[in-house]
Amino acid sequence: MVYVTGDTHGDFNRYFDFSMDVMPKEDDVLIILGDAGLNYYETEKDRFTKYFVNYFPFTTFCIHGNHEMRPYDVEGMKTKEFHGGLVWYEEDYPRICYAKDGEIYDFDGYSCIVIGGAYSVDKYIRLARGWRWFENEQPSPEIKESVERKLDGVGRKVDIILSHTCPLKYEPIETFLGGIDQTQVDSSTEEWLDSIEESVDYKKWYCGHFHISKKTHRMQFMFEEIKTLSVSCGDEATEEENGC
Repeated sequence: MVYVTGDTHGDFNRYFDFSMDVMPKEDDVLIILGDAGLNYYETEKDRFTKYFVNYFPFTTFCIHGNHEMRPYDVEGMKTKEFHGGLVWYEEDYPRICYAKDGEIYDFDGYSCIVIGGAYSVDKYIRLARGWRWFENEQPSPEIKESVERKLDGVGRKVDIILSHTCPLKYEPIETFLGGIDQTQVDSSTEEWLDSIEESVDYKKWYCGHFHISKKTHRMQFMFEEIKTLSVSCGDEATEEENGC
């Protein structure tokens, strides 16, 4: 089974209820849609959290968020094939892997492309307070080119898109932080995702980032809940209405 959840930011308390309710097995996968919080401090605190997460029998599959290091910047990372695509991993924590942007993975028979990264709207607050901010938080031109090339290679058709942020047209403005001048927010990633959304034949899109649980058309915003990965909109009564 393959499951999906939203940002964890280093807090994995939801794993307890998930393990008790679902009793996941060794071959199961739980996808975190960015900001897992496993590569943030570069200290013993990260290692303790990874040890805890790795204790669970299933594989934790992390998409890159904006409030964490990119996997290839973490010392000791290696690559391997996982569900048909390349991932990064550390030998000390074999049940944790990190997606490579632009790779297409086969999860439960669904073709799933991963697009991580986003802009931190609290960037200047973080810098002023001495909190960590990662300069390469957004997808680079090279990453975007890799994503586009991989989509072209499959005729721009996939079952599921897994990203951290969402296309600009679907941004949940009700979640915007007060006191942030939205005219100063860099929305280039969301604008690019608009072009992806318009040019790709897909069935379902999952994203995190906004700390909200919401369904809009084929767009599923995830936060603390854990759901089975599916191309269904989740509510059969509204699937036809939502174009699913």
